[in-house]
Amino acid sequence: MNGVDGRISDPWGARAPYRRDGRWPVRVDTCLAEGVGEADVEEWVQAASLLHSDGDAMDIAVRNGRIVGVRGRAGDRVNRGRLEPKDLYTWQANASADRLTHPLVREGGRLVETDWSTAMDRIVARSRKLIAAHGPEALAFYTSGQLFLEEYYTLAVLARAGIGTPHLDGNTRLCTATAAEALKESFGSDGQPASYEDIDHADAIALFGHNIAETQAVQWMRILDRLEGGDPPLLLCVDPRLTPVARRATVHLAPRLGTNLALLNALLHEVIRRGWTDPAYIERHTVGYDTLRAEVEACTPRWAAGICDVPASSIEEAAELVGTADRLLSTVLQGFYQANQATAAAVQVNNLHLIRGMLGRPGAGVLQMNGQPTAENARECGADGDLPGFRNWQNEDHVADLAKVWNVEPAAIPHDGPPTHAMKIFELAEQGKVRMLWISATNPAVSLPELARIRTILDKKDLFLVVQDLFLTETAQFADVVLPAATWGEKTGTFTNADRTVHLCEKAIDPPGDARPDLDVFLDYAARMDFKDKDGGLLVHWRSPEEAFEAWKRCSAGRPCDYTGLTYARLRGPTGIQWPCTDHAPDGTERLYADGVDWAHPDRCETYGKDLVTGKPLGEDWYRSVNPDGKALIRAAPYTQPTEWPDQKYTWQLTTGRTLYHFHTRTKTGRVPELVQAAPEVWVEIAETDAARLGLGEGDLVEVTTGCGALRGRLRLGTVRPGVLFVPFHYGYWDTPAGNAPAPEAPGRAANELIPTRWDPVSKQPQFKTAAAALTLIRRADDPRPGVGGAVRSGGRSRT
Repeated sequence: MNGVDGRISDPWGARAPYRRDGRWPVRVDTCLAEGVGEADVEEWVQAASLLHSDGDAMDIAVRNGRIVGVRGRAGDRVNRGRLEPKDLYTWQANASADRLTHPLVREGGRLVETDWSTAMDRIVARSRKLIAAHGPEALAFYTSGQLFLEEYYTLAVLARAGIGTPHLDGNTRLCTATAAEALKESFGSDGQPASYEDIDHADAIALFGHNIAETQAVQWMRILDRLEGGDPPLLLCVDPRLTPVARRATVHLAPRLGTNLALLNALLHEVIRRGWTDPAYIERHTVGYDTLRAEVEACTPRWAAGICDVPASSIEEAAELVGTADRLLSTVLQGFYQANQATAAAVQVNNLHLIRGMLGRPGAGVLQMNGQPTAENARECGADGDLPGFRNWQNEDHVADLAKVWNVEPAAIPHDGPPTHAMKIFELAEQGKVRMLWISATNPAVSLPELARIRTILDKKDLFLVVQDLFLTETAQFADVVLPAATWGEKTGTFTNADRTVHLCEKAIDPPGDARPDLDVFLDYAARMDFKDKDGGLLVHWRSPEEAFEAWKRCSAGRPCDYTGLTYARLRGPTGIQWPCTDHAPDGTERLYADGVDWAHPDRCETYGKDLVTGKPLGEDWYRSVNPDGKALIRAAPYTQPTEWPDQKYTWQLTTGRTLYHFHTRTKTGRVPELVQAAPEVWVEIAETDAARLGLGEGDLVEVTTGCGALRGRLRLGTVRPGVLFVPFHYGYWDTPAGNAPAPEAPGRAANELIPTRWDPVSKQPQFKTAAAALTLIRRADDPRPGVGGAVRSGGRSRT
């Protein structure tokens, strides 16, 4: 691949050092097919990465109607030309021989090819029948974090106002629901306060449960370049694994799984005790400080050390790092979002910035990161359990405003209760209340917790399942109708990354066979269902991506995520642009809250808040009483132990996570030779000290079991704290003889066979990182014979 194969072994590439407050130097990364040089490329088509939340800008190389490579875009604010391994290689998956090219319908228990008209007629007929017999709540939609803005918005309109169902959510519930909830609880509205460019200006960067080296690899390149330049930032890493970030950190805290809130309360205790706060900022811009101070008064580093199994001196050192920084940037991701007390812990990171006045200026801010490339759009457009435009479903004026945009009666928009979150949607399907489930661009048969249960739900005879995807995924194999979708490079649309940068991704080639863009599928469905507004006009009246974008702009006008200053023409420039982008901010807005919080007023806020322990809605009266002037809310919460904790049978703590070389359930990356070779199979990681004590070695075949199921994988040593097992969650069954599930009673390959169905009470995000597990040796690495080993117990129970 033209000399870039080294980017597998060295995924962050060569350094380009620069000093604090300097401009990140350009480095253009390119990958072209074997035998293709830049002179052979017939056209370069603008795009951006759809395999992580960075939004790395790139151009697609086209030759003879095929994608033949990519190169980074030098002028873009996000990546300055850099690309990471998934960016560089995954374009190859578009041409996979097993792409879906025709719709499939189930006949006699088998999926058989058909035409679009037959497939859509079947979906429409079932939709109408179920609505007539059981009402709109019989239908539910489960979507993705990888569609385009125009597709999310169209889906939200047809589901909420066309059908009238509250059952619309995405797999963003698995990766970014806590980010949204934490921002709403602190600032009254969703919307990332900080910018990637704050990396250039910070003198301290704190990463809370965020392995940025593997989840946003290009921004890790940016941090590495700062570390190699003059005046490098100090790094705090909070992670139970010894990640590449932890290896470069000034301070690395590896707390016991499930204790993040205790650690944060101790950091806040020290910052307050040492007087590292900004009293003037607290008085001017916040409410709730006295409650926080009282809550953390007893949360000393020594107290937290006993809970978190981290030295008190290290907690004090971390507190000094974040408490004395002149410009502190914090990032948060799945190590907090998918753990015990997820929202409460993420909110404490916001509190750290609020009590220090670290918002709205270069280098000072917080990024409640996204896990998926277009998770931000799903949230903005109302395709993930919220109303479009960050509107408050409990505020009748907000609902009426949305109804005006859509030209429907407010009663047509379900808002008598909260929109249904994904875990509840599957529970309703299990109960037979949801009778049609339309899944687009996601693979819950691998990605959701407790997979044996999920497969049973998907296989229910009384559930009509529609799956819209690129390949016959594990989920699609259960479907009654499968719709072949176009993907990145085969359709046009916009998407917004984790720091609010909007990019335009253009169509470069035609999709294979009869595959269609997701937008075209949703438009076809809306037309066949004949959805109308209150005047008898078309509810979904746009017919192209650009028309859908213009419709979205009208919906976003005057809201926190205001897109009215953006056009496709402007987005065809050298760089993406951050929202809000308006007449008052024509070049976008780099940071939010430079002059205090904008959207927390009771009349404008997206939420009235929830109890951070129970998740119970606090209500409008409570919100108006504590925050009548619309300031940032400092929300306190006490630590509580995880529901699931090691015991005599399950002595280990299990956590799941990512590898740099794969995305989600490997639907695309698993079809790329370079990435498959880099990470071909699931594995199980334990600490070297545990392995030595138990006589285990690298490559031993082990079995991990929980109360939900079992998994087998080869052992890796050295990256986790003692008493912890780590398993990557990407691996399913589509490329195994089993096809979509392990054999009955056999151990699986998918990490989520092991994860129980539990979620954070506030954000409703599943807890993938707090399971109790057992470990069994099956056979040694050098033993070719099948064997049965004994249970391997962690001696670490004394630590709990």
